[in-house]
Amino acid sequence: MKKIIAFFIILSIFLSFVSCNLNLKSGSINGVAVKDYVIVYDKEGLDYNKRAAEYIQSEILSRTGHELRIVDDSAPAADNEIVVGETDRDISKALQAECEGLEFAIMAKDGSVALEGDYFIIAAAAYFFIDSYIADGDSDASVPEEAKVHTPIVKEAKNFILLIGDGMGFEHTTSFEHIENNIEYSDGEDFFYGYLLPYQGQSVTNSLSGTTDSAAGGTALSSGYKTYNGNIGLDKDDKPVKLLTELAYEKGMAAGVMSTEPKIGATPASFSAHAYDRGESAEIILSQATARDYYGTIIDCGYDYYDKRNVNLIVEKHITDTLTKLSANENGFFLMYEEAHIDKHSHNNELDNMYQAIVRFNQAIARFMEFAFYNPDTFVLITADHETGDLYVDGGELKYHSGDHTSKNVPIFAYGDGAELFDGKKINNIQIAHTIAAFMGEENFGDQSYCGSLTK
Repeated sequence: MKKIIAFFIILSIFLSFVSCNLNLKSGSINGVAVKDYVIVYDKEGLDYNKRAAEYIQSEILSRTGHELRIVDDSAPAADNEIVVGETDRDISKALQAECEGLEFAIMAKDGSVALEGDYFIIAAAAYFFIDSYIADGDSDASVPEEAKVHTPIVKEAKNFILLIGDGMGFEHTTSFEHIENNIEYSDGEDFFYGYLLPYQGQSVTNSLSGTTDSAAGGTALSSGYKTYNGNIGLDKDDKPVKLLTELAYEKGMAAGVMSTEPKIGATPASFSAHAYDRGESAEIILSQATARDYYGTIIDCGYDYYDKRNVNLIVEKHITDTLTKLSANENGFFLMYEEAHIDKHSHNNELDNMYQAIVRFNQAIARFMEFAFYNPDTFVLITADHETGDLYVDGGELKYHSGDHTSKNVPIFAYGDGAELFDGKKINNIQIAHTIAAFMGEENFGDQSYCGSLTK
């Protein structure tokens, strides 16, 4: 009896081994078996490179059954490598393509492959590599042995991310040109990341009260309705209007609201509540509880980034956790993220603190764009609810003219399926909500009598 039991145990182990190996695939890249590659990333580079290497490892394991080893470029060179980022490897030195905007480059040489892209754009390169050369784990892929420049893959959008720099005008976004960047949590960038996005326009922000506040400005962006200053999620007649977060729920999607200010702040409240006055905190909190319980809206607000030593970890944790929760919904999601302190510091004419907030917003944009590259069915739009401070340049120096909101137009930067509709356009702020809703399948969202959505 013991021999019979032992026989069946051995047989079971053998069949399991055979089964596992049947699931392995024998694809190759330029004649080298995929399983024989090692993934190498730039040790001294930004974390985007390491995450891109991990993404490639995960996708190859999923598609071929082979788990490739990951090392940084301090390790001895292997015969066959997938090199991610600007390393000291010979193939990296050979990859000298001229890339602009969101472009990235890929090439093969002597049995290895190299991928390069600036900052978070390396994510687009990693996705392109997997989608183009490892899509079928059994395929024999051929990567060109000369540098090829590519742009990110874009698919029909099901995820919609609206990024709001509260109080951010054009001059705020160009502050990198006029202020020395010595902020510890910076990527070392010297420009606003929005300018990497392929489509750019501008928005008119006035409310029915004239120069808008954040409540009316937020409501315009969240609902597609013009309203009076102070109103949260209400139209000019003080009637509740449907919000993009609520529309997402109706479409079976997930919804989220994030901000660096408390959730009762005017902008996050405008995407998650209905109240007669932005100062009615109790009413806003009650309305947000309904949004959370009935619509399932994720409201992640109120955190601050003034501990510079941990800022990257804080940004990464909040954004990554929220995106993980939202993207679990197979129907997609809508998310609004606000950097609130551009406005707050501009009210006080605190140029250096405002600049810290802009750089902080840049970090957030990078994380959202990284997500969009790994999930090319994602649409991203960056804008502002209004401009604050009447910021201007005088002899190469940034100065404030005011401590109040102004009626200046604010920038729009867009990426993803349909983003070209915003390119070169001067539109009304409510058209942003109209157009995102149309992308979500709702053509009659917001006040269509005032102005409608942009159309493909």
